Amino acid sequence: MSIDAPSPRALALRLLSLLDLTSLGENDTPAQIEALCASATAAPCLPAAVCLYPEHITTARRCLQGTTVKVATVVNFPDGAGDPARVERETQRALGAGANEIDLVLPYRCLLDGDEACVRTVVRSCRAVCTDGVVLKLILETGVLATPGLIRTACAIGLEEGVDFLKTSTGKVPVNATPAAAAVMLDAIAADGGRCGFKAAGGIRTLADATMYLQMAETRLGAGWSDPAHFRIGASALFGELCTIASSVA
Repeated sequence: MSIDAPSPRALALRLLSLLDLTSLGENDTPAQIEALCASATAAPCLPAAVCLYPEHITTARRCLQGTTVKVATVVNFPDGAGDPARVERETQRALGAGANEIDLVLPYRCLLDGDEACVRTVVRSCRAVCTDGVVLKLILETGVLATPGLIRTACAIGLEEGVDFLKTSTGKVPVNATPAAAAVMLDAIAADGGRCGFKAAGGIRTLADATMYLQMAETRLGAGWSDPAHFRIGASALFGELCTIASSVA
């Protein structure tokens, strides 16, 4: 479906299907995660996934049983350490608890220091554990990398190591998703043939914000590319607006 001139309701429904409904609060409780999952299952269109801390995986799995909503969690988060053994342990525990998708923070400080070998080793260690259809998203922390050259290098490492998505940000730093960073990432994905997906996360709060990233992706990769296997929006604040618009009379 083209997004040239859809109705607001049709666009909201589409974006809901591409949403990773996210709660990464340090004080999240099981009751809050249960409420989040209840909101997901009651939405006019099911989101692609919920994304939460590893300690809430089992709660989310129970609440979402029988639905198509995936359970995503974060590892090496949010600091992006350069310890591959830590990443492997965290990933194994998350998968053992039932996570379907892993959002891994790239060791961006290692990249800033010029240690590309460390970055590659961490990503490779996580990829080796994420087998049997587990989706691996690589969080580049583009607001810290800042320059197009470093963002391109991070993209190249992720693409070469076979990640399933390149993701902008943790949402835990001052600068998160930006159109400039997204353009670099999407250009890298397009140059690689469009196999890898793209996830915009951090500070995306309105339908207009999300639509901008969707348009950027489809300009480069085509209208049919942006399905849940290739395009995600990571947000929580956006969810209410999308549900309201999607529930309106067409």
